[in-house]
Amino acid sequence: MRLGYPNVVCVHRVRMGLAYVGGMALNFLKFILWLVCFFGELGHGFCRERITINVGHFPNVTHAQAVVGHAFTRKGDGWFEKRLGSNVVVRWYVYNAGPSAMEALLAGTIDMTYVGPSPAINAYLRTGGRKFKIIAGGCSGGAALLVHTNSGITNTSDFKGKRVLTPQLGNTQDVATRAWLRSLGYKVGLTGGDVLVLPVSNPDHLTLLRKGEAHASWTVEPWVSSLELEGGCKIFLEERALWTNTGGRYVTTHLVCGTDFLQRHPDLVKRWLRAHVELSQWISTNKLAALEILLRELQAETGFVLNSNVLSRAWDRLELTWDPIPASLFKNAKDGFEVGLFPRVPDLRGIYELSYLNSVLKELRLEPVEELE
Repeated sequence: MRLGYPNVVCVHRVRMGLAYVGGMALNFLKFILWLVCFFGELGHGFCRERITINVGHFPNVTHAQAVVGHAFTRKGDGWFEKRLGSNVVVRWYVYNAGPSAMEALLAGTIDMTYVGPSPAINAYLRTGGRKFKIIAGGCSGGAALLVHTNSGITNTSDFKGKRVLTPQLGNTQDVATRAWLRSLGYKVGLTGGDVLVLPVSNPDHLTLLRKGEAHASWTVEPWVSSLELEGGCKIFLEERALWTNTGGRYVTTHLVCGTDFLQRHPDLVKRWLRAHVELSQWISTNKLAALEILLRELQAETGFVLNSNVLSRAWDRLELTWDPIPASLFKNAKDGFEVGLFPRVPDLRGIYELSYLNSVLKELRLEPVEELE
């Protein structure tokens, strides 16, 4: 018997059935995915782009928000992560010098970093102001000039012929030292003069002062308290006494953000700033808990155990703040020119982008910071 051709009606019905079943399955799958995306935390991983924020900081008490934030991340209870979204990963990078942190920012290795004024000024001048913006303050205060008890220095006229240590050529305390000595009438060059200013790494100050190979040190916390408690030094001048036009406040640390990241993720920058402000408040109102976290995290990052008495004393000289105190940065830049570090007074117009910070402060019902063009 000869086989006939398939019944056209049957074939059509089979096709219709398969299409119906396929459509039902597809719609069901879409529905399940919608439920996951709408209700489940797991949905964030499927439905939202995974973003990594790379952030730099120093292992220093003057970078407290970053150090504490790093500690929370380390134990899996991220302060910033909770406020950024489940699709955001924060990676912390520790640097021992401002220029290194700024090099990483300019190279795109990190997206943001906590850093001091002078490295930011130098990087801004090098790049013509195109690569980053200062988006918030971090810390004010903590710098001082100390003299060793055997230095023979009791008043400002005793510095002639003496050796004064600073942490690094051109850093914030180095500029402050040279500018202050010049204001007293001393001739101070980059390599000589009436007073010899010697840029030396902070950990070496204690040894040189004890040996009598240096007489004074202009540094920042926690080294100020360390020299005071362990190095036979006494404070000759707290830097805040020089900042009469800002009420004794001056920027020690601020937060800078790469322009590219700022343009691509303005929403994340704003959320980071809110977390930064809230963490600053938490640290300030939970001093004992914060100091304990700082001690553990600094040990984890450096391998050294910091004296708790040193840290506690250092804390009392610092003010955590989201205000970048622009007037102090401009003064620092002008001083850098006058001591010979810059060929002209740096034009820092455009270095700040504070609209995101002020938006956050408005939401939190806090006073805005001064915005500059």
